[in-house]
Amino acid sequence: MPEKVITNKVLCYVVRDGHLLVFRHTDFSYEEVGIQVPGGSVRPGEDPADAALREAREEAGLTSFTVVRKLGEIEYDISPLRFEIQRRHVFELALHEPTPERWASQEDHDGEQEPTRFECFWIPLRAAHVLQAGQGALAGRLFD
Repeated sequence: MPEKVITNKVLCYVVRDGHLLVFRHTDFSYEEVGIQVPGGSVRPGEDPADAALREAREEAGLTSFTVVRKLGEIEYDISPLRFEIQRRHVFELALHEPTPERWASQEDHDGEQEPTRFECFWIPLRAAHVLQAGQGALAGRLFD
């Protein structure tokens, strides 16, 4: 088995009116990728809070986010998809612009690969347990 690398990631719990911002990949089935929250890689030298704001903007296609607080860090072994342990920095974010109930978005990956298409929508915060790959692990802290 290949040696597992540790990567720094962020997860963004964007909360409004008791609902959590989530998305699904429109080019893949729920069985493959599930429902997710915005998140992604922390770039070298990037502060995790800045990475959270950048990832939320890139994936939701919105611009007016602020960090409410850091909820903590967890490690998640994403094998066998990739032999990688993700050190996830989890943030609560606030959104300060209106949205519809559902909307299309895409992440352009700085033009380095084909865009990834998403459908963004809101779910009740109490349903955060449905998030894929352990992404809901710290959602209970939103109630603290």
